[in-house]
Amino acid sequence: MAGESRGAIYAAAAGNLAIAVSKAAAFAFTGSSAMLTEAIHSLVDTGNQGLLLLGLKRAAKPPDPGHPFGHGMELYFWSFVVALMVFALGGAFSVYEGIHKVQDPEPLTRAWINFLVLGLAILFEGGSFLIAWREHRRRTPTGRFLATVRASKDPSLFAVLLEDGAALTGLVFALLGVTGSVLGLGWADGAASIAIGLLLTAVAVFMANETRSLLTGEAASGEVVADIRRILETDEAVVEVMEILSLHLGPREILVGVTIDFRDDLRGGEIEDVANRLSDAIQHSHPEITRLFLRPGRIADPVADPAIAGA
Repeated sequence: MAGESRGAIYAAAAGNLAIAVSKAAAFAFTGSSAMLTEAIHSLVDTGNQGLLLLGLKRAAKPPDPGHPFGHGMELYFWSFVVALMVFALGGAFSVYEGIHKVQDPEPLTRAWINFLVLGLAILFEGGSFLIAWREHRRRTPTGRFLATVRASKDPSLFAVLLEDGAALTGLVFALLGVTGSVLGLGWADGAASIAIGLLLTAVAVFMANETRSLLTGEAASGEVVADIRRILETDEAVVEVMEILSLHLGPREILVGVTIDFRDDLRGGEIEDVANRLSDAIQHSHPEITRLFLRPGRIADPVADPAIAGA
């Protein structure tokens, strides 16, 4: 799984670097504010992909005494840094540059260069987005896009998807801005920069909120928890599943703690055998559950429990 995520990130990084250079050259020749903000946008995206690769590498480190559950949450941290960079270096600068250009518009020269670069950029960004989209659909073949992104536990993939989607939309804004300037609307180029900046800010806020939720401890999906409960409740040694707690330690690393009321006639050795059987069944069905803790519990007796008896 991590290999597929890396493939999407490498494709995005290569495309963004090439696009950033071409956009910067177009700005140097034409003076287009939209091209400058687009060049910075692509450069920031390239750096972001580097941070995501760093996060994947650090998250893959094995557990150690200081991190007994592994380093999977490193990816969540670096994805949050990516969201901050999109906001600070992409969105805020683009809005600032756009306001400056609207207040003091400058005529474009050799606008055909902008159109050529934007057309090529749309092709490159479209290819990168298609690679990430195919990987996204392979993992989540059904469901609406935003809903599946919110449910995703892998920010290395949805960050690339959101960045590439924002990049394609930003290119359309830039194209409209350059077209407006050519038609004599001097403010259009700056307005395009503002629109690009607001778009990046919205994407950054969305990404930051999603990674914040992962950093602060998200449970496994409802489907995974329901299947764990099904496996436990179908075992003849289980009277009741009292509690299932789960926590994502990384995109494909889940910690699960379960409290179970076992049959009263089971002895200590028999409970151990049942616990091993249940652990094997759950982890065979869900290999992403890397840590599983089973705790025996007992349903409160209404007669013996004064609080319940007096209720």
